[in-house]
Amino acid sequence: MVKYSTSQIEQKQVIDDYETGDFFLASPSRTLLGKGVFTKVPSSYGEINQLSSLSQRVKASLSEAKQQGQPNPFVVGAIPFDHTNSECLIIPEKMIVSIPLQHDAIETKAESLPNVINLQSIPKTTQYVHNVEKGIELIKNGQLDKIVLSRSLQLTTSKEIEIPPLVRQLARHNATGYTFAVDLSISSKEKSNTEKTLIGASPELLVSKSGNQLLANPLAGSRPRSVDPIEDQRRAKELLNSPKDLHEHAVVVEKVADALRPFCHILEVPETPSLVHTETMWHLSTEIKGILADIQTTSLDLAIALHPTPAVCGSPTESARQAITEIEPFDRSFFTGMLGWCDADGNGEWIVTIRCAEVEGQEMRLFAGAGIVEESKAEHELEETAAKFRTMLLALGLNNELSI
Repeated sequence: MVKYSTSQIEQKQVIDDYETGDFFLASPSRTLLGKGVFTKVPSSYGEINQLSSLSQRVKASLSEAKQQGQPNPFVVGAIPFDHTNSECLIIPEKMIVSIPLQHDAIETKAESLPNVINLQSIPKTTQYVHNVEKGIELIKNGQLDKIVLSRSLQLTTSKEIEIPPLVRQLARHNATGYTFAVDLSISSKEKSNTEKTLIGASPELLVSKSGNQLLANPLAGSRPRSVDPIEDQRRAKELLNSPKDLHEHAVVVEKVADALRPFCHILEVPETPSLVHTETMWHLSTEIKGILADIQTTSLDLAIALHPTPAVCGSPTESARQAITEIEPFDRSFFTGMLGWCDADGNGEWIVTIRCAEVEGQEMRLFAGAGIVEESKAEHELEETAAKFRTMLLALGLNNELSI
């Protein structure tokens, strides 16, 4: 692991050294840059549930890396939504850990961003509305308490998409969240001449661990931001007092607390949520803090216990997961999975993979979802997904130019 000195930080930021193929994660507490591949965490062939042995495989990889001369190895990468799919986790050859990004000082060079020459919504917006209505019906019938339904935008551009400028734009526009880039090419079963990269700016921390302390920050319940300050505050106040959104949020917080409680001898769960915002959205937020009963519990152990939360899947989990498989016409891949890092001491941060896109050559696949409860209105959920797409579209230099 390499740490930048203060003088080095003053001269340049870690994001300036990011290149396509690197691992990058900027959080409110630190910036991480992983270069090269020392080793890849092996997949578990033959197992239906890849998560069941993941923690053991990661611990073995970290132990082996130490034996081979890595003094403080980090495992970094992404884990998909579907537990039957393989993860994309590596130990980098070189790991740089630095102070948080100075977002206002990020250099966004005047690179010309490619034009969008084709746009496809999957499913079409009318079908998405119909899908949400299906979800509401399942809830009314008592089969589900909540379900999260998503859609995708497939963009084709006029030239190959350059990743570093997009990452810099995302970081500059999202000062309060988690900006990331993960090379997916190393886990791809298909041979390609182009890199495949997962990029995004998530507002949501799944869980972090430092020593014997943990922090989880579930988000559920959202409103699009407004450029009008008065209207923006009205929307925030409406969200904070919305019975529908407060119920949706409470379902998520309860499940997260229930999953973490067995690992803790102290767990603090606030009774009411607060508001947080990104450049494009307001969210209901609850910070859950705990003291671990066993310091050997790793950040990845905690993340696996939480994944997927009702914020990205629904409740009950398995019923919602099955309904998503039947209703959504695409594979979510790493969207609504998790990404982050874990070191040899078990410390780490894992982020919910939302506000993201997969980029390969001239293709970009964006994702956005909305939490559905009985009081949901299908048209409103469609509007929410459109607002969430704006995080990535802004980085592309596109705001209201596309009909989404």
